[in-house]
Amino acid sequence: MELHSQSGHQLLDLIKNKKTTAKEVWESLESRVRAIDTKVNAYVRKDEKREPSLKPDSQQEGKLMGLAVTIKDNICTTGMNTECCSKILKNFSPPYDATVINKLKTNAASIFNLKANMDEFAFGSSTENSAFMATRNPWDLDSVPGGSSGGSAAAVAADEAIWALGSDTGGSIRQPAAFCGVVGLKPTYGRVSRYGLIAFASSLDQIGPLTKDVEDSAILLEAIAGHDQYDSTSVDIAVPDYKKSLGSGIKSVKIGIPKEYFIEGLDPEIKKIVGEAIDQIKKLGAQVQEVSLAHTEYAVAVYYIIATAEASSNLARFDGVQYGLRVEAGKDSSAGMIEMYKKTRGSGFGQEAKRRILLGTFVLSHGYYDAYYLKALKVRTLIKQDFDHVFKELDCIITPTSPSAAFKIGEKVEDPLKMYLSDIYTISANLAGIPAISLPCGFTKKGMPVGLQILAKPFDEETIFKVAHAYEQATPWHKRKPEL
Repeated sequence: MELHSQSGHQLLDLIKNKKTTAKEVWESLESRVRAIDTKVNAYVRKDEKREPSLKPDSQQEGKLMGLAVTIKDNICTTGMNTECCSKILKNFSPPYDATVINKLKTNAASIFNLKANMDEFAFGSSTENSAFMATRNPWDLDSVPGGSSGGSAAAVAADEAIWALGSDTGGSIRQPAAFCGVVGLKPTYGRVSRYGLIAFASSLDQIGPLTKDVEDSAILLEAIAGHDQYDSTSVDIAVPDYKKSLGSGIKSVKIGIPKEYFIEGLDPEIKKIVGEAIDQIKKLGAQVQEVSLAHTEYAVAVYYIIATAEASSNLARFDGVQYGLRVEAGKDSSAGMIEMYKKTRGSGFGQEAKRRILLGTFVLSHGYYDAYYLKALKVRTLIKQDFDHVFKELDCIITPTSPSAAFKIGEKVEDPLKMYLSDIYTISANLAGIPAISLPCGFTKKGMPVGLQILAKPFDEETIFKVAHAYEQATPWHKRKPEL
């Protein structure tokens, strides 16, 4: 088996036993990208030449031993452009590394010299909103990989990355993980620093890993988690050794199945596959019972009020003055700077970014703030209380990750509401601030991956890893690879 197709923990063992080197892994990845990325489009700016900031030319001392990590294009990296796949940030080269990048380097990871494609500013569920190109699903090149971390998910699925980082605001790690048949984790809000993540919605965003299996997810989360003085929302609690939670069995685990996630709108084939996964988890000894999350039906509406409001505020800084694109006002313009703002933002932002800025500005405007934004905050509290109530008695919750498997490229572009509903099962975890993982649980008749979502109480990623790993080891789904 070629090096690029191995999992991270397999490669760490090979490096420790001096059967390969991090440099050989890097070269294998570069060869794989050259061979197939013209089909997948997982990476952007492939014409740029950049030396890795930490050359993996020998075995590195540290947990990640020089292995390359792929980074989403909204996480700041020095000496390497970070553009959020948007025209308005063209040629933006950050003057600092995000905290997660510093943590990876501290753990002796090398940062892969190409950034992963994404929906512009993480606005989307299909990676069709990138200013560069649409990423394609490695399982079916006519289908989307999910979004907004579609480039990261597709790179891992296609063995163009050993592991990757994405960001999750309403499902942007978990939904593409489900569509591409890989493992994607959204940590608890505050578990991983957001410093250096270009913000979409600051009360919802979290950085997390996309990997080939659950063990790799545990390794990578431990490397990037922890308190950060530069992020006021970062929580100062100890980071466990997540690998210790693997392999301990789940006979004492109590699991809830929310009835609101198995109603009309869920593809019958997905419902059947997820039902079989739940049956497998029962066979492993877990106690399973139906629960209610009564305010689930309001999650999409609440999310698209809060998220767009925060986005409109965060994106106000992109105006052509300090960095990125600038479209100059005409010489005869009497408007001057205001005209420059309009032209820059008008040509720099894509259609979906404009839509969300307008929606967010509207719900924050005078006369509508109380009716929309304030009410959404109150309902968000009710959604969180639903989870708090369930977690008083149970250890975790299991749901489908997405109501359908990956859809065709272009299928939902003209219907934004239908696209927004792709995240209906993932949004609630961001609103409540709880951790959630997606892992493969089967394939449709057309051969497309299906994701199983596991959610737990805040800062209890260990339970998520324990249940996910037990299920993964009892099933073959994570071993299947797309044929490219």
